[in-house]
Amino acid sequence: MKSSSSSLVRVGVIGAGLMGREVASAFGRWFALLDCPVRPELTAVGDVNAAALDWFRQVPGVRHFDSDYRTLIAREDVDVVYVAVPHHLHEEIYLDVLRAGKDLFAEKPFGIDLAAARHVRDEARKLGRFVRVSSEFPFLPGAQRAIAVAQSGSLGRVLGARCAFLHSSDLDPMKPINWKRQNKSCGEAGVMNDLGLHVAHVPLRLGWRPTQVFAELQQIYTERPDGRGGTAPCDTWDNATLHCMAPIAGQAAPLTLEVRRLAPGETNTWIIEVLGTDRGVRYSTKEPKTLWLFRREREQWWEKTDLGFGTPFRTITGGIFEPGFPDILQQMWAAFLAERAGELNNRYGCATPDEAVASHEIWQAALSSHSEGRVSVIR
Repeated sequence: MKSSSSSLVRVGVIGAGLMGREVASAFGRWFALLDCPVRPELTAVGDVNAAALDWFRQVPGVRHFDSDYRTLIAREDVDVVYVAVPHHLHEEIYLDVLRAGKDLFAEKPFGIDLAAARHVRDEARKLGRFVRVSSEFPFLPGAQRAIAVAQSGSLGRVLGARCAFLHSSDLDPMKPINWKRQNKSCGEAGVMNDLGLHVAHVPLRLGWRPTQVFAELQQIYTERPDGRGGTAPCDTWDNATLHCMAPIAGQAAPLTLEVRRLAPGETNTWIIEVLGTDRGVRYSTKEPKTLWLFRREREQWWEKTDLGFGTPFRTITGGIFEPGFPDILQQMWAAFLAERAGELNNRYGCATPDEAVASHEIWQAALSSHSEGRVSVIR
């Protein structure tokens, strides 16, 4: 879809929780962007919880507060719909959005399982709708630099890569149950559904699609408080480490994908590391301004670079400052809207439906690997 410079796109949000509020905040600061060809306006919000909608009444531009998402997607003043709801609702709502003639910005994991993801992808393709999937961390300056090094051809013989996303959100056994801790709403893949696209997005974009997977999955707590004085079963996987083989820079090499809800000392740490015999790169949000570069000459060197505000879409922010999550969320939305308008201009794009489906193929292989105690092959 083509668009004129600084064109307006009207957005509806289904799901008035944390991520819906972050989207409203990103749109409210849109004037900070200097070179995005599209301007979004949040016009409608939908949620079955009326109290959650109340927060959005302070947001300029929002005209509709809908308790039924079907009302929202039927509105003529909505062009794009962002959906942030539990995984078991993805397939039905995503399909309804597409069939209502709207473009879709979907939340991960793009369906509760592989079949759901394929169904949504295929329907979007059939209807000709523009669809992308949320994954913010590649829009950090450090991630962008790491991706550039990985693509540079300077690594030498590739020895391996690692992508990880680490939380400590579930270390407390008294944390009450929620939908992400139950298979019926999160999906059998558990933490891989919840956090996995964050670690799969960059490898898949670089062409590092695993061909083999050996998975180590952990379920730490089998029940949690239900918030009503009792307990409820907690049956999702809490931690997952996937040891893969993938084609990296034309060579078969180890690729480790790691997602954890129980990682002591971590809050929201995203990591990428790629090492070769000649060069290498390491970046972690644990050190958000720091990029580590390896080079082998007569001696071996790890060099530390202090990064500034070098985001894909330029902003008013001075280069000496560092970006945070609200900034990269805004950058991700800028990429979505620019690509939808046909004006991404070689910048990094959001995760595609094909990449989301490929991530589900990896998680399905991981489930098979763990249950059978062997390496799973992905065809």
